[in-house]
Amino acid sequence: MTGTMLEVGLAEPVAGGDRPAARVELLGIRHHGPGSAGTLQRALDELQPDAVLVELPRDTADVLSLAADPDMVPPVALLGYVADHPERAAFYPLARFSPEWVAARWAHEHGVGLVPIDLPLATTLGAGGHGRLAGVDAIGLLAGAAGYDDPERWWEDLVEHRGGEGALDGFAAIAEAMAAVRATAPPASPMDAAREASMREGIRGAVWAGHRRVAVVCGAWHVPALAGWEDVDSSSADARLAGSGDRRGKAAKVAVTWVPWAHHRLATASGYGAGVASPGWYDHVFSHSGPDLVVRWFARAAQLLRAADHPVSPEHVIAASRLATALAALRQRPAPGLKELLDAADAVLAEGRTGPLALIHEQLVVGDQLGSVPAQTPMVPVAKDLLAAQRKLRLRPEAGSRVLELDVRSPLGRGRSHLLHRLAALGVHWGRPAESRGSSGTFRESWTLRWEPELELLLIEASSWGTTLTGAAAARLRHRAAASDTLVDLTGLVEAALLADLPDAVEPLMAALAERAALEGDVSRLLDALGPLARALRYGDVRGTDASALARVVDGLIVRVVVGLPAACRGLDEDSAAAMADRITAGQSALALLDHPAREREWPRALTTLAERPGVAPAVQGRAARLLHDAGWWSAEKVGVALSAALSVGTPPAHGAAFVEGFLAGSGTVLLHDRALLGIVDEWVIGLSADAFVDVAPLLRRTFGAFDVAERRQLGQLLSARGDGRPVAPYGWDLDEERVGAALATVAALLGVGAASGRDRGRERRSGRD
Repeated sequence: MTGTMLEVGLAEPVAGGDRPAARVELLGIRHHGPGSAGTLQRALDELQPDAVLVELPRDTADVLSLAADPDMVPPVALLGYVADHPERAAFYPLARFSPEWVAARWAHEHGVGLVPIDLPLATTLGAGGHGRLAGVDAIGLLAGAAGYDDPERWWEDLVEHRGGEGALDGFAAIAEAMAAVRATAPPASPMDAAREASMREGIRGAVWAGHRRVAVVCGAWHVPALAGWEDVDSSSADARLAGSGDRRGKAAKVAVTWVPWAHHRLATASGYGAGVASPGWYDHVFSHSGPDLVVRWFARAAQLLRAADHPVSPEHVIAASRLATALAALRQRPAPGLKELLDAADAVLAEGRTGPLALIHEQLVVGDQLGSVPAQTPMVPVAKDLLAAQRKLRLRPEAGSRVLELDVRSPLGRGRSHLLHRLAALGVHWGRPAESRGSSGTFRESWTLRWEPELELLLIEASSWGTTLTGAAAARLRHRAAASDTLVDLTGLVEAALLADLPDAVEPLMAALAERAALEGDVSRLLDALGPLARALRYGDVRGTDASALARVVDGLIVRVVVGLPAACRGLDEDSAAAMADRITAGQSALALLDHPAREREWPRALTTLAERPGVAPAVQGRAARLLHDAGWWSAEKVGVALSAALSVGTPPAHGAAFVEGFLAGSGTVLLHDRALLGIVDEWVIGLSADAFVDVAPLLRRTFGAFDVAERRQLGQLLSARGDGRPVAPYGWDLDEERVGAALATVAALLGVGAASGRDRGRERRSGRD
């Protein structure tokens, strides 16, 4: 707090002196309760304290002053972590409707000292604590005893709906209720007892420092225990108890800072959440308490739905508001709450549809607000480097998910890509590659961005690798390479280093990769490594990276794959053969991506060996024949001979079925366009005996079930007509020639090649098809 931060340590009463006269008000609040926050605001206005004490760790005092900065926008969280072990951390989330935040803002606006009095993080984290230590849910017990199923509603009815007067009387009533609950509750745990001793000592310190009106903002559960602060004789015992913590550990060296938080992170009790079920609604209640609360909420809901193309009129808003008020009266509630509003929204605005109601829940009940912290907030160096990169690249973190499309040929797109890949290398997944468009292997990238608050902690952990994103990411990749024992892992690390533009990591990773590849004798692993390396090599120039050293490794891999492939495809079981067939397909794609010379010479010879050599797994033989056919290395007649041989009477049916599965490769297009091949497969199926058909039916079902629906329908028509002896119309007979010709002419213009008229091109297409 600017200029008014109070320094309060453990109290040391003056020997023989009297305790100064002071008014101390214990304001028992419900953490993250908008009713508590609003009532606290009125209570502070009524009391006008000269010191505000809050239930926050003592060692957060230095950074609490930043709460006064106008660039500090909640939701935010105080973060404390052990400097040498950042994974041991505690978060204290605060929203606009959190009473502690209200206390901090009130103290700043009135020039009053704000003092944290809870047990220091150095003690709780040193003892192995992780976050706010919760006691008994006394408010929930009291609400249940009063017949309420919603503790927050009970609190609102008891405190907030009392109106603008008598806020302090309301806190007195809460204190009395808590005393009754604690009288029958089990004794406090050692850690809770130490915390309460620390808070009593903080109160004594403020009083002995000369303050005459002291407001203590703490969880309502602690109020009865803190009333004992006046017992000066217990001060020494409290000092010993507060200093010892729970006696399980020693004080740790702790760093404290602020981090942005998000409403959806408040809305979960797991992980780092705060267990607030409806933060968006709480924020609305805190901002708009009064007679217009309901109408304002429905107006926001209508605006949200209209933006999503759901028709909502002013009449809907009026009807929904009236229904919510009527429901509250029927349920004997003093005012409509969230349940009444959602029921009315379901009936009137959403009209029973799940989509609109889900949107209301996501945006208005939970909310997607993301806080921000000022630039002078203490940060680890790597976090500061990220902040600078975000500003330079105009890439702000957001709480909601959004898809970011990048063209890595442009400086901005390439810079953003490098940033996201560097963060990924550090395990900080702000962005994840989207599957819908593009991948790391093209000049376009699609990322789904979503900033989660716990990423701040991962950045702190990442700071152990270096002071900049580039240095830290490179160091972590080098470390992972040293610990890697597989070629595939090293391949992924090399690709990550190239995509992130980390030259300090590429050279040692390439050396490790070359060494590992030279020792690798498993062709399957060599094929698995070939695809990622081919992508990195093919698109290295697009991203401005130097992948020249990678080319030599790739050349060596290809030679070893071609030589070792025939032997690696013998003696495979069904699952291994299917996996090898997919690897071979991926290998051919990698060669095509690189336009590698081996694709025209060595590779076709290796595939021919696979397709013709006895003893090779039939699924692999079928896939090799299909690849040879698709690339034009085998004619249709030669493919027909191979297929006929695999499906001959002397060949076991299971062998033929596996060959067919490998050959078709999940697509029936080749059968649609080649009637001879279709006839061979059809005759083979027809000629199977009943027992053989039962044996191979699961495999055939798996094969043909992978086809597209349209392919299956067309094949059915072709086979039906073939069985009846009817002439079969060519595939695509019903296409409009003029439209096809126009499309071909457009494609030709885009490619910059000569084109005939649309009608002529359509006719050429029809002629070629027939």
